[in-house]
Amino acid sequence: MSDSKQVLRAEAKRHRARMDPASEDMDAAVSLFLDNIKPAADQVVAAYWPKGREFDTGPILEQLLGREITCALPIVQKDSRILKFACWDESIELKKGTFGIMEPDSESWIEPDIVIVPMLAFDRRGGRLGYGGGYYDATLKALREKKDIIAVGVAYAQQACLFSLPLEPHDERLDWIITPQDAFEF
Repeated sequence: MSDSKQVLRAEAKRHRARMDPASEDMDAAVSLFLDNIKPAADQVVAAYWPKGREFDTGPILEQLLGREITCALPIVQKDSRILKFACWDESIELKKGTFGIMEPDSESWIEPDIVIVPMLAFDRRGGRLGYGGGYYDATLKALREKKDIIAVGVAYAQQACLFSLPLEPHDERLDWIITPQDAFEF
């Protein structure tokens, strides 16, 4: 991991800790997601369960489930950077998994067509700054080798960088970034 990314990651975490998520219009983010990504009934959408100050995907999941779209959440696998995804709806209990992240108490594995990706920061080229573990980069790469997927970053508008983030060869770009203010396609 490059030193510049470590510095940026620390700064992005500090910045996000000072943000007020309540100042963002989450309903607008849900509408922008649905209007731009247009998930179909035969697609699987993988999201993540937010931890701490992460962008809350709950309202998006709620709308998707209400439209009878299959949803999934990631599960970290021992000795692998490639995430597996288990089906999830309100009837499936969550348990604390690796890194304290809530995950389905299920092994009903499914491959997503749309992956909602968490991030600390993003730029205007589809670059994202993650947490440094490489899980989503490895997962997106593996999924893209199998089929066409849509990788969607969701974030607060205040997480945007005015400069291009440093990208390394293993970094996977996003196809879309959705904030409560706008949708960006790359």
